[in-house]
Amino acid sequence: MSQNELLINLEGISFKYPEGPLVLDELDFKLERGNRIGLIAPNGSGKTTLFHIIMGLLKPLSGKLEIFGKPVREEKDFAAIRRRIGLLFQDADDQLFSPTVLEDVAFGPLNLGKSKNDAVQIARQTLDYLGLAGFEDRITFKLSGGEKRLVSLATVLAMEPEVLLLDEPMNGLDIETKAKLTEILGGLDLSYVLISHDFDFLAETADSIYTMADGKILLDEELHLHEHIHAHEHGVYPHQHMISSNDREYRKKGSSEWVSDRRQRKQDRRQRTQDRRQNLEDIRQQSDDGSQTTEVRGQRSESRKQNR
Repeated sequence: MSQNELLINLEGISFKYPEGPLVLDELDFKLERGNRIGLIAPNGSGKTTLFHIIMGLLKPLSGKLEIFGKPVREEKDFAAIRRRIGLLFQDADDQLFSPTVLEDVAFGPLNLGKSKNDAVQIARQTLDYLGLAGFEDRITFKLSGGEKRLVSLATVLAMEPEVLLLDEPMNGLDIETKAKLTEILGGLDLSYVLISHDFDFLAETADSIYTMADGKILLDEELHLHEHIHAHEHGVYPHQHMISSNDREYRKKGSSEWVSDRRQRKQDRRQRTQDRRQNLEDIRQQSDDGSQTTEVRGQRSESRKQNR
């Protein structure tokens, strides 16, 4: 597929809640295949509203939505695209509703028409990929906040989406879980949009960073030109960032090696994603082969009965 394939195209989108001002005002936005976009802006600027409009959970007052090259207007249109776009809600409790972790993660594949065996195998594979092997029988509501966030991500990834919309994935996480989630996202070869107030997280996981103001999305060039100044809810001001020793060494050596390393990491992400997809395909093939073997055995047994 073309790297420049347009996946999401919004033109002139306006929206407001009842009795409120415009939240989105003639907003334009494009997401191409391979894009990894960060979105940082104050609360109430319309970030979550944007995600909900893309998913068809809210209906804009005006404007045009094209997703995967087709216009989307009616519920049936959005029902189709929800199979291909994964939304991680800001609150993990809005995402999880089954008694156990395995049931929650297997629900998506089952809803896509997978057999129970296939859905369970895909769920186990996804949990293992996220470092959550052994969580299958854990009670969902007893998980910690960080564990719920990772399981929520597993429910999304198990559906094998082409695009991810991640709403404040770092919200309420401890340092260890933040590092783990950053590593996981770095290993995904998927197009995605990340909403976060954590600039360091976006700098590590996004290729482009945007902000929102006056109901529109803007490319915040200041975020790319200056390492220690960025748009903030309480104004623009200089501050220090905690960076790893590896990042510090790269920045000493110059931008060319930094860019080269990012390209290598992107290639590594693609290879890991291809390996994961191949593993899932092998699981499906083994399941199909098992079904065919059972069918053949049944036919032979029936043939013996008739010969008797």
